[in-house]
Amino acid sequence: MIAKLDRSGCIACGLCISTCPEVFRMGDDGLAEVYQEKVPENAEASAVEAQENCPVSVINVE
Repeated sequence: MIAKLDRSGCIACGLCISTCPEVFRMGDDGLAEVYQEKVPENAEASAVEAQENCPVSVINVE
């Protein structure tokens, strides 16, 4: 699985980071970012959960 995040639409709520810290983190500019594009196998379910629960739908996991 590969995780992508459209940072231009991010509202920095932190939900993805708390849901899947193995893939997402807060960037220096205060917005969420993907720091592990290839989702570890043990984090796939939480990465999908982060995508489904993102309030602005800027996360794509495929």
